[in-house]
Amino acid sequence: MNILRAFLNVLKIPELRNKLLFTVGLLMLYRVGFVIPVPGVDQQAMSAGMGALGGLAEYFQLFTGGNLSQSTIFGLGIMPYISASIIFQLLMQFVPALEKLSKEGQSGMRKINEYQRYATVALCLFQALLWMRYLASQNFIYPAFQGMFFGMSFTYMLMSIVALTSGTMLLMWLGEQIDEYGIGNGISLIIMAGIVSRMPTALAFVWNNATPQIGGADDTKMDPLKILFLVVAFVAVVAGSILITQGQRRIPIQQAKQTRGRRVFGGQRQYLPLRVNHGGVMPIIFASTLLIFPSMLFSGLAQATGWGVFASLANWFGGSEFPYIVTYVALVYFFAYFWTSVQFRPKDMANNLRDGGSFIPGLRPGKRTADYLDKVMARITYVGAGFLALIALIPTIIAAQLKVPFLVSAFLGGTGLLIVVSVALDLVQRIEANLIMRNYPGFLGGAGAIRGERDT
Repeated sequence: MNILRAFLNVLKIPELRNKLLFTVGLLMLYRVGFVIPVPGVDQQAMSAGMGALGGLAEYFQLFTGGNLSQSTIFGLGIMPYISASIIFQLLMQFVPALEKLSKEGQSGMRKINEYQRYATVALCLFQALLWMRYLASQNFIYPAFQGMFFGMSFTYMLMSIVALTSGTMLLMWLGEQIDEYGIGNGISLIIMAGIVSRMPTALAFVWNNATPQIGGADDTKMDPLKILFLVVAFVAVVAGSILITQGQRRIPIQQAKQTRGRRVFGGQRQYLPLRVNHGGVMPIIFASTLLIFPSMLFSGLAQATGWGVFASLANWFGGSEFPYIVTYVALVYFFAYFWTSVQFRPKDMANNLRDGGSFIPGLRPGKRTADYLDKVMARITYVGAGFLALIALIPTIIAAQLKVPFLVSAFLGGTGLLIVVSVALDLVQRIEANLIMRNYPGFLGGAGAIRGERDT
């Protein structure tokens, strides 16, 4: 009843209702562009001839919101924009001019965002050229559009590259509009929408292929053991996602006492919450996306040269082998610490505490406090990144051992479900904050009228 009442309260608040409808409308626009193919691409030939690369394309679009397997205008997804953001976050740490711009407030960040858009366009042009070159080399383009420029005519090459680049720029614009006028993180919601849209297909596959026989020869059949694993993995990943998202380390904060005349103010004891998983789902998205490229590279080299060593390397990075697992965990840790270092600034936090007349008991305000906060955040990030990698990898590895199809395991027990739960939980928390700010009971609040009103 609390959840139903909270949804009704959302509809009662015009501003929150408009934000939610605006967000849903832009996500529906994204789904329309998701199925519009690039002109000139033979979809039937692609479906029949993609082979192993088709599985990699499915895996790639799981974390980017794109659709390379059907070569649509949103084929590249949002990943070029995310890559450009990572590049500029790194550059702001080492390039003095960019660091100075970042400290100039909103005007400086607008300039940096402009540079990020230019970098996104450059990345899109390069990736679109590579993808269209691959399609032309595999004869996935209609003969009328083939030519001398990378296997295509110049006008078709230009048109297809512009289409793919425009699709990614439109996704970037949709994400920014959701951030500004909607509710939730626009980029994360686009990625989540791409994952959720495939879940009904996965559920239908489980239903249509369910069988009471255990250990049959057909790997596509879903026997009771596989279905039980999916149910347990679903519950475990959902519970783990909520635990790691809500988990925090509470640092005690003491407010200094101030005497004004005969009155004494302050002295209250409060807490500074530090999130265990400060980077959210971004470390998972970055690590999973980057690990697609080694398998694609080695698979291409194996086909081009015929050398068995490249085929072995491609298998090692196939998703459940030891080199893949070690690299995945290392990348999750790297991006967890990287994202925390970008977003969490202990020096600024220590200065704000000092300026507000607060301090951590036993520590001097200033540098000692900043060093302590940095040390605590490094420790809890280590635990958070390990737990994040654990709940993402374990279901995937077990699914590979049980031979659960990727169509099912990707959405119902691994990284995809982790992303969906984390983004959905962030969205619910933002709606909850808007409800409480307007004195409405939230999703977990009790029943009753708005606080301040008299019962009649």
